[in-house]
Amino acid sequence: MEHNSTFPIKQNELDMLRDEATSYIKSIQWEQGQRAKNKDKDAKDESILLYLSRAKGNGAADVTSVSKTVLALKKRLLPESVALPIYLNQTLYAVQEGLTLGIWIKDSYYDASGLSTLSENKSALDNAGKREYESKMHTATAFMLFATAYKILHDLKPHASDDLSVMKQKFAGIPEVSFMSPLKGISCSLFYYDKYLSHPEIIKSDKDVIDFTTVYFEALIDEIQLRKSALEYTETITDRTYKLENSDFAVDGWDNQFSGTAVSVEFNKIQFEQIVGNKDAKHFARRLTERLLSYDFEAKKNPFQELGGFMPVFMGYGIPGTGKSMLIAAIATRLKMHSENLEIPFLFHPMPDTLISTFQGGSAEKMVEWMKPLQDPTRLIFAPIDDAENNLQERTTQGVSAGVKEVIGVFLRYTEGAYAVNYGNSSVGLFTNLPEMLDKAVISRVQGRFKIDGARNEKDFVDQDYLWWRKLEKTMPDFINMSNPKDYKYLDAQQVAKNLGEILDKVDKPTEERVLDTFDRITKKYNDNEHMFYAHLYTEVQKIFPFFSSRDVRNIQKAVSLRLTDFDLEKDWFENPEVYFKKDYETKFGMLQELMRANMKGLDFSDIRRQEVVRYLDNVATIADTDFKRKVDARINQLNIETEAREQFGNNKD
Repeated sequence: MEHNSTFPIKQNELDMLRDEATSYIKSIQWEQGQRAKNKDKDAKDESILLYLSRAKGNGAADVTSVSKTVLALKKRLLPESVALPIYLNQTLYAVQEGLTLGIWIKDSYYDASGLSTLSENKSALDNAGKREYESKMHTATAFMLFATAYKILHDLKPHASDDLSVMKQKFAGIPEVSFMSPLKGISCSLFYYDKYLSHPEIIKSDKDVIDFTTVYFEALIDEIQLRKSALEYTETITDRTYKLENSDFAVDGWDNQFSGTAVSVEFNKIQFEQIVGNKDAKHFARRLTERLLSYDFEAKKNPFQELGGFMPVFMGYGIPGTGKSMLIAAIATRLKMHSENLEIPFLFHPMPDTLISTFQGGSAEKMVEWMKPLQDPTRLIFAPIDDAENNLQERTTQGVSAGVKEVIGVFLRYTEGAYAVNYGNSSVGLFTNLPEMLDKAVISRVQGRFKIDGARNEKDFVDQDYLWWRKLEKTMPDFINMSNPKDYKYLDAQQVAKNLGEILDKVDKPTEERVLDTFDRITKKYNDNEHMFYAHLYTEVQKIFPFFSSRDVRNIQKAVSLRLTDFDLEKDWFENPEVYFKKDYETKFGMLQELMRANMKGLDFSDIRRQEVVRYLDNVATIADTDFKRKVDARINQLNIETEAREQFGNNKD
């Protein structure tokens, strides 16, 4: 869904509506519906819901004044203060500005949807006309309330506390939200907002006013989002963006940037040295963190993206028990440590286990909610998906749930296509034991991949043991009565590699038979330093693996670019951020180009290209074959068990 056009919201047009907004803050009338009144009748007296549902008087409309309530709050919280304290002032102003903008949006919808004309000829409408009028009225009201709440959040969110969980626990929801008409919509939402504000338990300090207002209008948006699917005539909402003049605020359909203000998840801190083996994975993880940290918040882009060395989606795969979860924690630890030093906001955003919903459409909504924060350009984001084969399983496999298909659909849309925004500040990592079970389209989005293979040799295994028994030795010296290796210093083999060349076995030819045959055949016709060599190779590979496509070729190009940008950032840059990290985008880009040139010495482009093509094709073949092999092995195992059982059965009879 591409938006066709952007409309400006002009400040001078808002100025004309501000008086109307102010009048609502001064006084509105609302008569509670029966359901809201009856809410929670059996609860204890101090219940907030009961408090909300107790209308004054005998069922007549309640007159409410938000501005009077705020003044009463000032008296209660800060009796000495003459002026209105800053937080109260900020909140009142934000609510007024939100209402002003909401009224403007409502007027705009009236004109765009033809509701203005229906209103003028209201008395002459037939039944179908009346129905359309009412329906558009509901939509206008919902959109107005959405825009109002959204603007209030935009203005107050930066000043609210980071952790709103305490306030959210006090908050008991909004008893009713009215879409009947714009006036009723405003009156109803301000009525409950005011009721909460005047409840003594909710507001204990002036800062609480900002926090509560944020929680309340977030809840209002959630309520509208839940009900928006029932609204009609929304085309003129979803096909355009309204941008506020001289501001970064825009209303883009029902899009809510703030549902994306996710909070970092806690994780165990782990250093790379504590992970044994996994040289490839550790190297990759280190490069990833350095590249993410190079993101420029001013320019909203990453110089590594221009150099071709950034991976918005990568994959780590290996057999169970080789350290996937440890690796995720180590990447997060390193990013958090450097982010704190450089005073950069960082979000650790793993995919929740509870994503797949049993409700039709539920999984897609949850997945959108999870992927939304990845488009926030104001912080660095690491978003791992552990056991990726559970949520991103091959869609054509028998018995794959509708939920998995929805999740994959959203993933593909957000990683490439009209929705995909990548500033170079976020990276999604797929971690899996069974890469062959992942959906083919998902795998083709992966731009960097590495093996997580755990301990691979004597040094790795002796180090793995050392990490275990050295804790005992610390608490009980001389308890470990065993001799140390003669010519090896513990953990030396776990040092991080200088570059990929140190890690990668030199590969000149594919190992998979079919690919090797093809490779040899084309080598007879062309030299591997001719461009046509690869054009023919890819064409032949496509005959063996029909799913091999242009995207795979792009991934190979990406792998070559990653090798070319495979250099360390200078140590000094981390110790003195002014030298590199705090510089402007162009300077950073220039410095990286210098490093890249220095790093290129001794690297041969056609060599690297051949190595990466061979490595990628072997990978494709392995993933395709493993699936088949696993099925064959399972079948052989079954036959062996049956044969053994028959023999034992025969022996027992004798």
